[in-house]
Amino acid sequence: MPEVIPPPRESGFTRTTSAPLYWARYGPVRADPLVVLHGGPGAHHDYLLPQMLYLAQKHDVLFYDQRGGGRSRTNDQEPVTWQTQVTDLAAIVKQFGLEPLTIVGYSWGGLLAVLYALEAVEATDAASMVAPSRLVLIDPAPLARRYRVEFEAEFRRRQQGPEIQRMRAELEASGLRETDPDAYRHRLFELSVAAYFANPANAKNLTPFRIIARTQQSVWDSLGDYDLIPRLGQIRCPALVVHGRDDPIPVASSIEGAQALRARLVLLDDCGHVPYVEQPSGLFAAVDEFLATPAQSSSSHSSPDPK
Repeated sequence: MPEVIPPPRESGFTRTTSAPLYWARYGPVRADPLVVLHGGPGAHHDYLLPQMLYLAQKHDVLFYDQRGGGRSRTNDQEPVTWQTQVTDLAAIVKQFGLEPLTIVGYSWGGLLAVLYALEAVEATDAASMVAPSRLVLIDPAPLARRYRVEFEAEFRRRQQGPEIQRMRAELEASGLRETDPDAYRHRLFELSVAAYFANPANAKNLTPFRIIARTQQSVWDSLGDYDLIPRLGQIRCPALVVHGRDDPIPVASSIEGAQALRARLVLLDDCGHVPYVEQPSGLFAAVDEFLATPAQSSSSHSSPDPK
């Protein structure tokens, strides 16, 4: 079972976004700030916890539930798009004064961090968006549609594999559905995400979460037949990419992305898509080393080459 999640130092709802978004802060008040972007889309930040609170030992860490998920669900009938999420992040950065800006993005949050950075490069009004000074991308979602297609096929293959099928059969034979319905539902969740792990049994250490399918679908639809890799050279801030070698998301996506970003790439052995559960020591050692260099204001970075 996952560990207990401690309460945040402070929490609330945003004032500068067009819909209120839930946020929570952990760590020392005047420490180096980080904003952490959860995966999904359509999920919420809680499932990164408590493990990702390691970052709050040295940093003032801001988490928030992205629009359309968790405590940031809305009744707005307008579809949530990647542009919506980038606009929200820009408003949050401004509201909390997160400059110099360090973004730590996990899974979809890694892709969102890249989309934000690219939009910041192209912003005609420099005051409208704070460009990131550092990017940490942890098992980022596929950086091109072709890699997403590969991921979806690989995830289905793993879910249908003999080990996870055996675990499903054991659950159904256990009688847990009748004797402890809550434990049964928790076990169903574990099996639903088991294919993300190098060792499917490690799913028991992930805090349960819920994906809002409508939000997830609308965000992915808004990306269309995307390929961000050719544009990554426009991003000039230091970057770190960490990827589990056993992640169902193709490692080639992160390798290509890191090369285009001129980023440091760390590949973790015996690790799937959730390194903060399966290989926390390797993950946080890499992040600590990268963040040991102080962030610089975005204005100190060189401009991209003219096209």
